[in-house]
Amino acid sequence: MRPTFTRGALAVLGAVILWGAQFPVAKSALATVDPFSLSAIRYGVATALLAAWLAAREGAEVFRARGRGGLVAVLGLVGMTASPMLVFGGLALTRAEHVAIIVALQPSMTALADWLVRRRRPANFTLACIVVAFFGVVTVVTKGQYRLSAGRQELVGDAMALAGAACWVAYTMGTEAFRGWPSLKFTLLTLIAGSVGLAVGTLILDIAGVARLPAAAAVAGVWRQIAFLALGGVLAAMILWNWGNNAIGALNTMLVLNFLPVVTFAIGFAGGARFAPAELAGVVLVVGALVANNLYLRGKRARAAAVRP
Repeated sequence: MRPTFTRGALAVLGAVILWGAQFPVAKSALATVDPFSLSAIRYGVATALLAAWLAAREGAEVFRARGRGGLVAVLGLVGMTASPMLVFGGLALTRAEHVAIIVALQPSMTALADWLVRRRRPANFTLACIVVAFFGVVTVVTKGQYRLSAGRQELVGDAMALAGAACWVAYTMGTEAFRGWPSLKFTLLTLIAGSVGLAVGTLILDIAGVARLPAAAAVAGVWRQIAFLALGGVLAAMILWNWGNNAIGALNTMLVLNFLPVVTFAIGFAGGARFAPAELAGVVLVVGALVANNLYLRGKRARAAAVRP
């Protein structure tokens, strides 16, 4: 492998490890700080640091939206406000492993959204892999019982995490309208919009009695978790992801991303959690289906390139 490819793969792997670790880390902080305030704090810190770094490197130009500020703001509110609020709100109600396995479905959700919005039907093999992956998620969530009990707190949390993952899919698809933009510039501008949305949204939820703004002592008590979530889960992971994706390509990047739930389950096991055989079988189904589809797409692209004049 070329050195650049190797470094790119390691960068993407680093981002996946950080994202896989952020769910159990955040779960421990949610005992003290509510999920909406936690999201607002971690995104606010990450945005401020990224803005300071890029401003020092590139000047005021990095903040100019080139007449597309409205769309940037909408995407920021969807991907950087709604998505983390829903995912972390769901995490407060369910298990970190459930959230990780649901978030891992995003490539499959993107294929379905692309079919719905752009009428680009996935290949039959891809559709079969999507069915297997969703079945694996249901197996994890129900522990192989395949029964849903209405009103269960975990199911509400799982549904919120799924909605948050769907918001991120919408954000990802929306980024196609900004091809040619520097990835860090686009990330920063959407982060700014998202961070403002998180702050305002959390304040509204606090007034409505849904969230509760934490006291300074409460925040100080979980500063290590917040530092990891802001510096690792948002700032470092996004920089590693963007750089690695440019180095190894989207298909290779998504292949590595498929192992995100494995990281979360491994951390849970190391922390003393034990999982039912059905849960582990569900993880194997999800990861196996996503990897199989990725390899299928890689082969399909290679065959197309081989016959292209």
